[in-house]
Amino acid sequence: MTDDEHAIRDLVATWMQASQAGDLDTVLGLMEDGVIFMVPGAEPFGKEAFAAASQGMKGMRMEATSDIRELSIFDSWAYLRNYITVTMTPSGGKPVRRAGYTLTILRKQSDGRWLLSRDANLLSVAERD
Repeated sequence: MTDDEHAIRDLVATWMQASQAGDLDTVLGLMEDGVIFMVPGAEPFGKEAFAAASQGMKGMRMEATSDIRELSIFDSWAYLRNYITVTMTPSGGKPVRRAGYTLTILRKQSDGRWLLSRDANLLSVAERD
């Protein structure tokens, strides 16, 4: 495994851990300021909207897994295809499980760090408990 591949896999692991811990500052630090997210049924949105939506999920318990199925690196750009499962449980509510693929583009920064640049999230409701 190359240093870049290791760094990208660490970024994904950090994202998942920080998301589950509700550590929004760490998650925001893993993305470029000009990041764009694409999800079904919504217009593409950026970092500010991501942060606002995340703030609206305070009090929810999140459990998630990630399985990187493909990772390719081209100089200072990389993409990964990832299969994710996420279970969100609101306080006093029933859990909702979503699962599916993401296609993520990352860019290597001048300091050597990899950051999320674009993300197409295709998760859908998988089952209700």
